[in-house]
Amino acid sequence: MCTNFKNKKAKDGSVVIGRTMEFPPLMPWILAAVPADYAGSATLAKGDTSAPMTWKATHGIVGMACFGKANWLADAMNTAGVSAHMLYMPGGYCDYQDFKGDGSDLSELDVIAFLLGTCSSLAEVRTAFAKVNVFGVDPGMGFAPPVHILMHDKDDSLAIEFHAEGARVVDNPLGVGTNSPYMEWHHTNLSNYVGLSAANPASMKIENVEISALGQGQGLMGLPGDLTPPARYVRALTQVTASDQPADGHESEQLALHILNNFDITPGLIREPGPGGKLVDEVTSWSTIANLTGLRYCYRTIDDPTTYAVDLAKVDFSSAARFIDLPSKGSFVAATI
Repeated sequence: MCTNFKNKKAKDGSVVIGRTMEFPPLMPWILAAVPADYAGSATLAKGDTSAPMTWKATHGIVGMACFGKANWLADAMNTAGVSAHMLYMPGGYCDYQDFKGDGSDLSELDVIAFLLGTCSSLAEVRTAFAKVNVFGVDPGMGFAPPVHILMHDKDDSLAIEFHAEGARVVDNPLGVGTNSPYMEWHHTNLSNYVGLSAANPASMKIENVEISALGQGQGLMGLPGDLTPPARYVRALTQVTASDQPADGHESEQLALHILNNFDITPGLIREPGPGGKLVDEVTSWSTIANLTGLRYCYRTIDDPTTYAVDLAKVDFSSAARFIDLPSKGSFVAATI
């Protein structure tokens, strides 16, 4: 499970995106860079020998990938200031199309590399995505992971959903997303939380007895605190809308980090069946912050509390696609007094 949100635009126009990746700690995550002139070739269906869909990238990409392939991206941003975030969609809320073999086929694993490599805005994403047929590929998990893909630029947000009748590009004006069910349901569910407020409610009298709030935060009474996708959606949107407007990109990155802290799952708090039916923890494997206007991609991992930042302006996007392992052992920074 995962949570994704867009901060309110900073006073200087900066736009920052936050995201968590919740999954059992079984995935071999890597930090990847894909060159600006990357010659993309789509993954084929198992046993197929037809010519794959190809593309020529024009934008460099930095992000989180898996299974030793820099182009199999689950979370990333490009040098044009567009970000993409793959989130899990179990429970019958993801249906890929059949492989056609006509050169339009794109696996779910290749979607982010294709769209971020070739698109400089969400308007271009909508046009490019309309030409592809997305089918499911097993990357080594034993199944094709059910997902949806949330995307942002500085002015817009959208969700790519995979319905039985075909993929849909859905407007996401609130800029927030979690997991199942579809985006439309989450928007409708917000009607259950009308009235949430950062301000304490006024005191009231009943039979000349004055009743007042016992402490701060009474205006958020009823805010769901569990870790289900609907609860996290409401909580993320509330955090974003109630938060102070940041002054600039730096403040917005810091704000995103504070919001991300609300969705960090303590190891052991959620357990689910893993390989062989053994229960495994679902944890926050990593969190990322994409500064779309400042072109910075920041991350921290479950094993290292340090937040690392990649300045895309300093990345060599002329060399081959590559990756590095994520930090496996981190520590606090020593201080003296």
